[in-house]
Amino acid sequence: MRNDVIISVVIPVLGDLDALTQILEHLRSLASVPNEIIVVDGANDRHCEGLCADHDCVYLSTAPGRGHQLDAGASRASGHVIWFLHADSRPPISAVDRIRGAISDGAIGGYFRFQFTGTPTWYKRLLAWLINLRSRIGVPYGDQGLFIRRSQYFKFGGFADTPLFEEVPLVKAARRNGHFVQLAVAIGVSPRRWERDGWLRRTLANRMLALGYTVGMSPAKLARHYQSGQSSAGK
Repeated sequence: MRNDVIISVVIPVLGDLDALTQILEHLRSLASVPNEIIVVDGANDRHCEGLCADHDCVYLSTAPGRGHQLDAGASRASGHVIWFLHADSRPPISAVDRIRGAISDGAIGGYFRFQFTGTPTWYKRLLAWLINLRSRIGVPYGDQGLFIRRSQYFKFGGFADTPLFEEVPLVKAARRNGHFVQLAVAIGVSPRRWERDGWLRRTLANRMLALGYTVGMSPAKLARHYQSGQSSAGK
């Protein structure tokens, strides 16, 4: 039975409690509500802890670092399936039912189609189309609401403890060993990083980071390059 598939959500945060508040409220409004929500705080923020108590969520405090935070949340999760979300994402109303359906149909895990939130524009639609194409032939990233069977998550080694591309080894292992599906519905992704950096500049920077990772540069070195570029641009 699909309703027997227990889903644990893991949300890593480092500040930005407004975004966390919004997604916690949004998750409670879905057609089917996740069985468990775990917030992993990299800032040891008492306000974040209080917010989690108000929303009946599990609160964990860890050292900062998204890969590390995600893995800590997965270790605490008790569901059959772990669903990883960014705080500024907006899952579709049918998200939990779609995940349960995919798992019941034999999927090892999967992800949602990419779609920007906010006012629709031609460049948002074009970039989202390119990202969805890349996800099919390459690797979907964490902002696409990755989900995976808990047993397989640990079998494949989980998220890497790296500052960038922490999801890549896990997704590649899942695809080699099972059916890792793209769901037909889209998750809303905040455009704020593109709006902050400039649409072309941010897109090119993302591609250069991906290229550097592909040719063997370490995620730590790539992260330092990206952060120095942000500083020199006054971001």
